[in-house]
Amino acid sequence: MKKLLECAMDIGEQMLISGAEVHRVEDSISRMCCSFGAARTDVFIITSSMVVTVYTKEGECYTQTKRIQGIATDMEKVHRLNDLSRKICGTNMTVEEIRKEIKEHIDSKPYPFWIISICYAMIAAAFTAFFGGELNEILVSPLVGFITSFITWGSDKVGMNQVIEKFLCSFFVTVFSFIFMKLGCIGSVDKVIIGNIMTLIPGIGLTNAIRDLFVGDSIAGILRAVEAALTALAIGAGYFLFVLLMGGAL
Repeated sequence: MKKLLECAMDIGEQMLISGAEVHRVEDSISRMCCSFGAARTDVFIITSSMVVTVYTKEGECYTQTKRIQGIATDMEKVHRLNDLSRKICGTNMTVEEIRKEIKEHIDSKPYPFWIISICYAMIAAAFTAFFGGELNEILVSPLVGFITSFITWGSDKVGMNQVIEKFLCSFFVTVFSFIFMKLGCIGSVDKVIIGNIMTLIPGIGLTNAIRDLFVGDSIAGILRAVEAALTALAIGAGYFLFVLLMGGAL
């Protein structure tokens, strides 16, 4: 049971890191432990910590905790890990088989950087068009989106705090938008900045926060909401800093 609990904790940890909502992770761990033969499972999860206690039918008790280091959005990994938890509940997998599959999911490579860069560019152009940008602004916006993807990639490589990363991205989005305006490529920076900032908005984090609050996970919901609010403030601060440096030129 102790080894099986470790496997369930590893799956739950990876799900939480990949952006799964707290209720989903708690339910998955509880169901897996129940399929392992646990008489009772108590799960407490917030965005930065997991505590799981399992009671066996023989009267033994096991408790494990995990510290969650950072959260990123990877819905594909959440989907695969969720399928793995269902597979564990529906079949009699051994500890070795479970650990092998967990390792495969952990070691799975994310999308290549060039695909991520293209997505940044397409999303930026689409939002610029959505907010009423002119043709030249729609064409310039993907270039700024490429730059944003490089900044995000570099920040992730050095392990930078997510709030600082969003601040820098917002700042440089404003800087390069202003440069393109000075070069005469666009008439104003408003739509280009808005289109690229939309790629930085923590929409999934805020959605998960609201969902956690609705299902009764108040602490996790509040923590996610605060994190999303700080991220939004960082995005605004990046733009505001450049305005201050330019003496209100924008």
